[in-house]
Amino acid sequence: PVLASAHENGYIYLWSIQGNLLKEILPFSKYPSVSLTALCTDSPTKILLAGSKEGYIMRWSIGSFFEDLQNSKNEVKEELCWRAHSTKVVDLFHEEKNNVVVTASIDGSVRLWHAMNGYYLGYFGQPRKFELSEISELILPCDINKFPTAIKEENKYMEKKKKSEYPLILDREK
Repeated sequence: PVLASAHENGYIYLWSIQGNLLKEILPFSKYPSVSLTALCTDSPTKILLAGSKEGYIMRWSIGSFFEDLQNSKNEVKEELCWRAHSTKVVDLFHEEKNNVVVTASIDGSVRLWHAMNGYYLGYFGQPRKFELSEISELILPCDINKFPTAIKEENKYMEKKKKSEYPLILDREK
């Protein structure tokens, strides 16, 4: 068993049950790190989802990491990021049968998203039924204006950098 914890500094920490830190993960983004407020996984633990204080949802592929916890080269790769709400995400879960992510925000809205591409499917309370099988066009909620972003960068940007062995030192004589 592994415990995942989300933190105000934007990091996700993966811990062993014995309390040993296994991995530090930082979402890859052009924006500064924001507080993470919610986490969930699918039942086979292949994907990890996180919600943020700014209303973003991030999806990581974590299956290869769990294949061999002793191998530090196994990757946790961020695959997708999208803006789900204009305010803080307070809860989310992955519904596996239909492969959707349900998100809830402090603004009182509960929304459905396609788990693989972040496409908006609707909100709870809407007059029409959810169309989960075919996504004919990409639509966004009225308060969101950013489309989902597939993350194609390497994992090196998302893992915490090791401290330098040779830190810069101010030499006043030079």
